[in-house]
Amino acid sequence: MRGVTWLAVCGVVAGCAVAPPESLVPYRVAGDTIPVPLTAEPGDPARGRSVVAGRDANCLLCHAVPDSGARFMGNLAPPLGAAGTRLSAGQLRLRIADSARVNRNTIMPSYYRTDGLTQVAEAWRGKPMLSAQQVEDTVAYLLTLR
Repeated sequence: MRGVTWLAVCGVVAGCAVAPPESLVPYRVAGDTIPVPLTAEPGDPARGRSVVAGRDANCLLCHAVPDSGARFMGNLAPPLGAAGTRLSAGQLRLRIADSARVNRNTIMPSYYRTDGLTQVAEAWRGKPMLSAQQVEDTVAYLLTLR
């Protein structure tokens, strides 16, 4: 299961947008990080803030984000304030791309993993929830939270 049911629920109930089909950029996990960015273009914190605060990733469903402007935020997962102090870019990247690699019991979906998932709606199979650039933009934004 590990976040798989969430992926299906996110697509059906919350209306999350799936990143356009693309071939996933291969990445290497080293310890608890993906040390190399998924894109050549640096992440943009403003676009990353939009990903975090928007419905595409639905981060606010579980996390409190200090400057999101949202009135209601989740408390199921750690607040993201000071995420840039607690975690490196590589650690953030792995947690966004495939959080189950860090905590196999997490309820956080794997936003950039498509293999090994079950109970995913047909329209979503083989598609990442976020593009490689959206992952990098989100990492760039979270690094600004200090």
